[in-house]
Amino acid sequence: MPKPSQAALRRQLNAIKRKQYPWMLQVTKNAPQMAIIQLGQAFQNFFAGRARYPQFRKKGVHDRFTLTNDQFDIDGSRIRIPHFGWVRMRETLRFAGKIMSATVCRVAERWFVSITVDTPDSSHLSKAENQGAVGVDLGVSALATLSTGETIPGPKPHQTLLARLRRRLRSMSRKAKAKLAKLHARIAAIRSAALHELTTDLTRRFHTIGIEDLNVRGMVKNRHLARTMADMGFFEFRRQLAYKAAMRGGRVVVADRFYACSKTCSACGHRLSDLPWSVRKWPCPACGVIHDRDVNAAINLKNMAVSSTVTACGEEGSGRRRKVTAKPSSVKQGVSFNHVCA
Repeated sequence: MPKPSQAALRRQLNAIKRKQYPWMLQVTKNAPQMAIIQLGQAFQNFFAGRARYPQFRKKGVHDRFTLTNDQFDIDGSRIRIPHFGWVRMRETLRFAGKIMSATVCRVAERWFVSITVDTPDSSHLSKAENQGAVGVDLGVSALATLSTGETIPGPKPHQTLLARLRRRLRSMSRKAKAKLAKLHARIAAIRSAALHELTTDLTRRFHTIGIEDLNVRGMVKNRHLARTMADMGFFEFRRQLAYKAAMRGGRVVVADRFYACSKTCSACGHRLSDLPWSVRKWPCPACGVIHDRDVNAAINLKNMAVSSTVTACGEEGSGRRRKVTAKPSSVKQGVSFNHVCA
């Protein structure tokens, strides 16, 4: 049996859409065309071993479609969508460059458009301030602890709204489902806003940032930590930190997963054989310095990041540390529509 390809999928869809999916003729043909292109790319990634087998997207869950740049127009704070006309947006396009595409999506009865712009550079962001290097220790009690001693508490929106979430999960009516979707969207928005605020502040202030390579997938298997770990959004924190640092000319240095930043004394280098999660402060048996667990870890991460910038040990794949770089690519601007809910 031949492997699915973009051309084969397009021929198969064209042969059956008029009889089985007549509603497709009522919308712009660009929407299914882009879906076929994306599905073809997904199969290509699967057969190359870069992704899992493509899954069907459920109707009513993360509904979205993509338009190429010749299928829509932008005029100030409004966008023209085929078969729909002009729609108001909450903000104008902030980036200058060639508009590549637009993706319209619905999240909890709210509509958004993500516009991809190919920008010549990232000059819209200022370079990182000269505040040196910083180590960032992520945790469950606080979202992040910096080597400067600063502590950034996590919003923990899922934990805060858990009681309300459970009440709405008990009801299965359509109205309750809509309210549940809005609550999930609110939780995601609170978490995203906190992560954006933190990563923007860090990349604005510091040129070099040291972080841990946390095994998030393994940590969420612990039933005592799973909900809190998922509520913090550690993977998204690292993703945002990497691309924002690259856009500001900074660098993110990721410690090896087995680097014992919490158990190593940042003053003398002595390493404990064991340090339970419940122990938040500990005295160094070698030099007597009393350490706050998270601050000590952050200082060690900072020292690791600094040493990687002045020695050859920080090159990709060498020693106990490796450098993570993120190449700035096309910029996406997410914009919400004004009152476009159906």
